[in-house]
Amino acid sequence: MVLDNLGSSLRGTLDDLRGKSRISEDDIDDVVKEIQRSLLQADVDTSLVMDLSDSIKTRALEEEPPSSTSARDWVLRVVYEEMVGLIGESTELPLEPQTIMLAGLYGSGKTTTAAKMAWWFSKKGLRPAIIQTDTDRPGAYDQSKQMAENAEVDFYGDPDADDPVEIAEDGLEATSDADVRIVDTAGRDGLNQELIDQIERIDGAVNPDRNLLVIDAAMGQSAKDQAQEFEESIGIDGVAITKLDGTAKGGGALAAVNETDSSIAFLGTGETVQDIERFEPSGFISRLLGMGDLKQLTERVERAMEETQAEEGEWDPEDMLEGEFTLKDMRHQMSAMDKMGPLDQVMDMIPGMGGGMMDQLPDDAMDVTKDRMREFDIIMDSMTETELEQPRSIGSSQVRRIARGSGTSEERVQELLEQHKMMSKTLNQFQGMGDADMERMMKQMGGGQGGGGMGGMGGGPGGPGPF
Repeated sequence: MVLDNLGSSLRGTLDDLRGKSRISEDDIDDVVKEIQRSLLQADVDTSLVMDLSDSIKTRALEEEPPSSTSARDWVLRVVYEEMVGLIGESTELPLEPQTIMLAGLYGSGKTTTAAKMAWWFSKKGLRPAIIQTDTDRPGAYDQSKQMAENAEVDFYGDPDADDPVEIAEDGLEATSDADVRIVDTAGRDGLNQELIDQIERIDGAVNPDRNLLVIDAAMGQSAKDQAQEFEESIGIDGVAITKLDGTAKGGGALAAVNETDSSIAFLGTGETVQDIERFEPSGFISRLLGMGDLKQLTERVERAMEETQAEEGEWDPEDMLEGEFTLKDMRHQMSAMDKMGPLDQVMDMIPGMGGGMMDQLPDDAMDVTKDRMREFDIIMDSMTETELEQPRSIGSSQVRRIARGSGTSEERVQELLEQHKMMSKTLNQFQGMGDADMERMMKQMGGGQGGGGMGGMGGGPGGPGPF
């Protein structure tokens, strides 16, 4: 993710401060140099980097840290607070009926963002609809309609119409039952007068409650000029930054937004409609520094559990803490984990595992884990109901049969059974615990940050994960 190098480089520098009771100027200089190097590589404006460096150095050396706070924790706190200030606040998006218009250049990801936002609002209990007004780009209607279907939200567009304003007006009428209408507009290679005129006409017809500018993370520092130009044209209430899952530097786009009157509303972190996050500055910076983001993790876990239960209604995750943990339970848990999104993103949210920590693993580690989950699922397809319910009863002859039926090895079947046994043993430690016990343990696992409400599921705080 964007600025990951900052987390990994700072980790080593901050670890050098362990055990120190006082901080020297040389110590702070080392930390500041790492921050400068990482931010400049991420295409953050030089003047912003220098201002941030000065603020961190001044606070770390001149302010009195709270009693019993270690030197390392004090510097980490200062860096965290100053970087949150650099990024700025998030855009307020109340969970209430509203109309949102998206603007941006060609290739910024407006159509994808419209579907992602619609999906996000739907998961918050609102009924969203997408109105596609792009009459210029070939395939815009088909792409938008398909993505709306993927997000399972209402859609309006007219592939035969030529006037985007007429489409917008008809769309508002056709989607009058929706709580949130998201109006997708056309783009251009650059912000020319033609695009400005068209957007202003749509803006006048739609009268949106807020306008969001969609910016590609690769835009870098040029995002500042783009945001200012759109602001002068229609007024920008917030920004959605896309494609943060790729190799884009991203820092320029993030910091440049802070130079305007806009703030960040959403982050696009992948290709599917579920790969979107509501931007929360504190959690975002916390993840970069390896401190995790238990709020975002909790939200993902709860959403995944709800979706798994909706698809497999007979399964209640609380049963795992009461009865015997079966292979069916393990399968449900694997399904829920898959719905949480890419594992590297999930690991970033676990305290101590983010901020570039995952870079220390082999490049194919995550792929191996995903492949193993799929392989375990295939193996369980070759088991009988009795074997799924009573895995301890599976003997050597059954292992051979299951391996042949699944096209895998006996060793892989045994690995699945061992994994189940380990998870079952861990879950036994949770049985009999009251809510107070669970909450106390969760806080200990999350470094004192809380994080309750995660059931017994997950590969981090809150319970055992399968891998």
